[in-house]
Amino acid sequence: MNTSGATFPTLTARFPTVAEWKAIVARFQVPSLWRAVVQLVNTLVPYVLLWAGIYWALQISWWLVVPLAVMAGALVVRVFIIFHDCGHGSFFKSKRANDIVGFITGMLTFTPYYQWRWEHSLHHATTGNLDKRGIGDVWTMTVQEYIESSRWKRFAYKLARNPFVLFVIAPFVLFVILQRIPAKGGDAREKNSVWYMNLALLGLAVVMSWIYGLGNYLIVQAIITGVSGACGVWLFYIQHQFEDAYWESHEEWDFTAAALQGSSYYKLPRVLQWLSGNIGFHHIHHLSSRIPNYHLERCHYSHPVFQQVKPITIRVSLKSLAFRLWDEQQKKLVGWKRMREIRRQKMKDGQ
Repeated sequence: MNTSGATFPTLTARFPTVAEWKAIVARFQVPSLWRAVVQLVNTLVPYVLLWAGIYWALQISWWLVVPLAVMAGALVVRVFIIFHDCGHGSFFKSKRANDIVGFITGMLTFTPYYQWRWEHSLHHATTGNLDKRGIGDVWTMTVQEYIESSRWKRFAYKLARNPFVLFVIAPFVLFVILQRIPAKGGDAREKNSVWYMNLALLGLAVVMSWIYGLGNYLIVQAIITGVSGACGVWLFYIQHQFEDAYWESHEEWDFTAAALQGSSYYKLPRVLQWLSGNIGFHHIHHLSSRIPNYHLERCHYSHPVFQQVKPITIRVSLKSLAFRLWDEQQKKLVGWKRMREIRRQKMKDGQ
């Protein structure tokens, strides 16, 4: 791996060395109890109130239920960010508090706490590394790999990258099915966390079905899971799947470059920034996962080099849907057109 301190193409100034940037972000890594409590209150209380509103609306009309369920789904994205911070041990100073709140918010997001924490730590350690793809990231092939793949693998890849599959079907498969199964490679704590969460979710489903009725609960929960899952997967997608993203072989891979070039600064309107728990400052988060979400924005504005990271707006982010493969020649994500051009050139050259 390379060491930090080089000039990155997307920045106009040399980024500080590892020791320098660690000193810059250190003060933002300290959790704030009052900020954490305020965030819990202004997230969980509205979520509970929305469920209460859904109970009331069910007596009147589904035309009232559906909008409330959609709002609850959007709020679950913010719940997940709290869960996410607890997994990083950054939301509270107390490990016990992080674990307790992490389990509770994990139940609301259908995600086993310890298993997810383990898998997500691997994502942070390997993002942008071409030789360590496949753990906690969106399936990404290089142009050369795609051209050399079998017809079946190419079909599977196209299907997996299809927007409908990626943002509608995949969230249900991930949160409803895959999160119920222990992952290979995890230790006893990770595997047990899946079974404990499954039991907790079963109990929750029984209680909610008793209150709302089984059919009503399943429909409302499906809407909430669909909305939150689609939004969550989209956020995760755009955090690392943009044109000038960073991918390098293990020998050339650099942690700092992977954070500042391989993780996006997704500039969102204030209301969406609030709902997404500031995770749009993903370049800061990958630089230091110990920074809680409520400190990410302040850290971003604390040093000029962070602000040189080019922001991605909503309009620009939509263009990322056309990017499918990593072009090792151009060092950027490209679409099918570029792949066909390279394939034609290879055929012309007799390769």
